[in-house]
Amino acid sequence: MNLKHILLSFISGVLVSFSVMAQTPSDSIPKTTKYGLRVGVDLAKPARTLLEDGYSGFEILADFRVRDKFYAAAELGNEQKEYVEPNLNAETSGSYLKIGGDYNAYNNWFGLNNAIFGGLRYGFATFKQELNAYSVYTDSQVFPPAVSTESQEFNGLTAHWVELIVGVKTEVLNNLYLSINLQLKRKIVEDQPDNFDNLYIPGFNRTYDFSEFGVGYGYTLSYLIPIFKK
Repeated sequence: MNLKHILLSFISGVLVSFSVMAQTPSDSIPKTTKYGLRVGVDLAKPARTLLEDGYSGFEILADFRVRDKFYAAAELGNEQKEYVEPNLNAETSGSYLKIGGDYNAYNNWFGLNNAIFGGLRYGFATFKQELNAYSVYTDSQVFPPAVSTESQEFNGLTAHWVELIVGVKTEVLNNLYLSINLQLKRKIVEDQPDNFDNLYIPGFNRTYDFSEFGVGYGYTLSYLIPIFKK
């Protein structure tokens, strides 16, 4: 009986040792989070180009994870917008750059990189305005207002603004992300054309009389290029 007990104890010990050895590699795999450069495009602007008369535009974007919840971010784009009213026809075209950062307020399960984020941007645009036609104001009840079709072009215009952005970002496939965001903008300074106004600013969007604020939105598709893990 003693020999039988000794053999059973030895076999049990060997089996336990193999079990521990089999579990050790998986338990010791380090838990890591991907850091890298995420690049993409704003899908909303090509959609507007196809669906909205008098508009064309595109935007490329990128962000880089600098800390666990902080990202450096930037957007670069170009827009052309025609402004047509009963007494006015004008066109704006130009490029813009926005730089800033985002903070992810969402606590992911390990291995996920989804985000509910907020961020700030500094925006800068360089553009031109073309005044194609306009009606000359008159208070006469007899003669209709005269219409001027002499085109005027205002080049070298610039605008600066700050922007608050909030949105959500979801990983739909490995390293591939869809995101939607809303933007609230405030102009800091802009160049005003002589005897005219900036009706639209690339990157800032539509302007309004007696208000320095503007709004925008984005629907983006981006891909994460992993560079290292932490």
